[in-house]
Amino acid sequence: MEKKLPMIGEKFPEIEVHTTQGKITLPRHYEGKWFILFSHPADFTPVCTTEFIAFQKRYEEFKKLNTELIGLSIDQVYSHIKWIEWIKEKLNVEIQFPIIADDRGEIAEKLGMIHPETGKNTVRAVFIVDPKGTVRAIVYYPPELGRNIDEILRMVKALQIADMEKVAMPANWPDNELIKDKVILPPAQDIKTAEYRVKKYKNFDWWFCYREISKS
Repeated sequence: MEKKLPMIGEKFPEIEVHTTQGKITLPRHYEGKWFILFSHPADFTPVCTTEFIAFQKRYEEFKKLNTELIGLSIDQVYSHIKWIEWIKEKLNVEIQFPIIADDRGEIAEKLGMIHPETGKNTVRAVFIVDPKGTVRAIVYYPPELGRNIDEILRMVKALQIADMEKVAMPANWPDNELIKDKVILPPAQDIKTAEYRVKKYKNFDWWFCYREISKS
């Protein structure tokens, strides 16, 4: 049977995972919350260590956005535990989010995380999943390139605003070259709405109208 990888807009597949904080079932464990599942090639590797430090340093910022973090690699849970102990002892940073032990590689294969050149290590995949268990964004990085964690944080913020405001987010938001931190209205679907939009909102044309984010 052909394997189907999860896609943006689809439900994240239900899987039971063994983590450094016990067994949990995804996405049910994070129901009502956003979560970010990110894979790394291996424990005790330099780039991965820098990423885990960067994620942990921003963990409180993610939690303020009702967002949890969970890592994954094809290592045993004992390796994960020893690695995070090493990080705490040597780098004085305590990794507080769970890490999935996928030592058989079944979860990584199901989610399309296996690096094709090695056949065993995971690429640096990122799945952003919303409170309803829907996959909202997927990003893949090669093993040699560490992730920009601030960009992942920006993506969560932008997706949440897009949901609340029913708008789209411009490139490089909130520092877009054309409209700064403004947000984009979806294009009008009829002439009456198009005419109304250009009178009510700032715009470059009827199909490119933008406004401030609503003040809560």
